[in-house]
Amino acid sequence: MFGMSINEDNNEIQFCFPNNNLSCVKDSKPKVEYTILYIFVSLLSVFAVFLNLLVIISISHFRQLHTPTNMIVLSLAVADLIVGMIVIPLMGIRFIESCWYFGETFCSVFSFIAYTVVSVSLGNLVFVSVDRYIAVSDPLRYTVRVTTDRIVICIVINWLCCCVYSVIMLYNTMFYPETHDGCYGHCTIFFKFEHFVTDLIVTFVAPSCVILSIYVKIFCVAKHQAKFANSVTGVSKSQRKAGKTLGIVVMVYFMCWIPFYIVTLIEGNESTESMGYNITLWILYLNSCMNPLIYSLFYKWFRISAKHILTLRIFKPSSEYFNLFPEDK
Repeated sequence: MFGMSINEDNNEIQFCFPNNNLSCVKDSKPKVEYTILYIFVSLLSVFAVFLNLLVIISISHFRQLHTPTNMIVLSLAVADLIVGMIVIPLMGIRFIESCWYFGETFCSVFSFIAYTVVSVSLGNLVFVSVDRYIAVSDPLRYTVRVTTDRIVICIVINWLCCCVYSVIMLYNTMFYPETHDGCYGHCTIFFKFEHFVTDLIVTFVAPSCVILSIYVKIFCVAKHQAKFANSVTGVSKSQRKAGKTLGIVVMVYFMCWIPFYIVTLIEGNESTESMGYNITLWILYLNSCMNPLIYSLFYKWFRISAKHILTLRIFKPSSEYFNLFPEDK
């Protein structure tokens, strides 16, 4: 049945693996649609990798940027870089070709990577909100309570916990893919509805509630401090500006992710074939490009460091000591 070609309405049905009797059917698309989709996926991947590399190189290279807050931004950029370098290209090929050409083993590895970086990103945003709350509510003791070493430890724990959680949630998909009914050339994560609801609460609802409650407290503290604006130092103003910028990062994250969760919750596992699912999925991936764009709009240091990188000035002796905050002179 699967080994033969079938002619229906003058359109030959194609299979992902013509020589395999269990092969999935390959969706046929017009050549123009193929071209447009591949251009879109390629540009999205390139932009995500390029912009997040700028963030990673900036924070890693310039000594002035070695702050606790920027360590969290660096971790977030690494997660977004993985999305741009691995998740977007492979998901793009699977979406356009409607086939998975990379084998069952790599399907499991890919699912693990994609699931982990999502969890890591949200964990980083929780750390960002806590960091900003301490900076605004207790600025005098901030440098004592929040150190780079402590933040690095928290980031490592976050990545490890997300890896372990991903293995637990994807255990059957990763180690027993044959238990799921499906044709050869298919790569999809299967969840029972109750598991999906549990995962939704653990990896999105609960962290989101924590983040939002902390930012409400930050807003209240900032409103109270505004009454004493004349006594606010330049450092605390800088901290509050950073809090505002990172707050925008959090809100953009929610705007990209909430539609995806709503569609998946409503449609369940069948949503992988729907137009709504695919649209919200690619909106979700756009988030990996958004954070560096937000930094470029609100952080002058990012624009200066990007200029140094793109003009290759970072290869000059002692370039790591360049001043990225000229207004401080």
